[in-house]
Amino acid sequence: MPDLQGVFIPVPTPFRGAELAVERLRANLVRWNETALAGYVVLGSTGEFPLLTESEKDRVLVAARAGIPREKFFIAGTGTESTEGTIRQTRRAAEIGADVAIVITPHYYKKALSQGAAQIRHYRAVAEASPIPVMIYNFPQNTGINLEPETVARIAEHPNVCGIKDSSGNIPQAAQIIRHTPKSFHVLVGASAALLPSLTLGSSGGILALAVIAAREHCEIYTLARQGRWDEARELAHRMLPVDGGVHGRYGIGGLKAALDLLGFYGGPCRAPLGTPDGDAIEEIKEVLAASGLL
Repeated sequence: MPDLQGVFIPVPTPFRGAELAVERLRANLVRWNETALAGYVVLGSTGEFPLLTESEKDRVLVAARAGIPREKFFIAGTGTESTEGTIRQTRRAAEIGADVAIVITPHYYKKALSQGAAQIRHYRAVAEASPIPVMIYNFPQNTGINLEPETVARIAEHPNVCGIKDSSGNIPQAAQIIRHTPKSFHVLVGASAALLPSLTLGSSGGILALAVIAAREHCEIYTLARQGRWDEARELAHRMLPVDGGVHGRYGIGGLKAALDLLGFYGGPCRAPLGTPDGDAIEEIKEVLAASGLL
């Protein structure tokens, strides 16, 4: 099973107008590869995966595989609303060369799918059919479904399930998941502010949207914590809090993309109906980045 320790970023999908700009993805990866990131999640929520067609997802995964060095993990988002669709996309991601598949909870039929048994059946079926290890993706703010620690523990019994990205922001829940799952099962948090407290409880790290624009800083927080230098880690984590609230928290994916443009990466627009900041919003984002030392 993969040793998923460290900081990962959920890669934004670049567009030029309404079209994919995969060459921009490769250029962004060149710069991110210079950092200590443990790897990448491609076609996650920050990658706007619900807004892409299957053929577009294929193109993004192929471009990502070409740009991600083998020493960094390549995690592909493959979740759909159906078990069969998820299995198909997971197998395709494996063919392209992904190391791990991350699978969002199916959620449209909330009444039925809020029951733990349905989620357990889904993840076990995907894990059984998948050529690569499977990671659970719990994001209740977007899906309306929260996987309880007991449900996660049942899913984690399958030998091809390697971990979870828990984007609930619920630290006590993360602690319970860590407590009730095997040591080989990796718990990665999905919020910058949750990284440091989760590490004290035994998490493996985080898949952090804010690290898209502050990769070095979050890798340093992780390293300092692992070295027991908690005061330094806490000071740096506190410096990132206004960026988290003022960029990602306020403007979402569009804010991250605007910040990427300001930092010399390619952000570009979001895909409609998601919006992209402009005008005064760009100036606000620039001020936040400058105040935090990122710009």
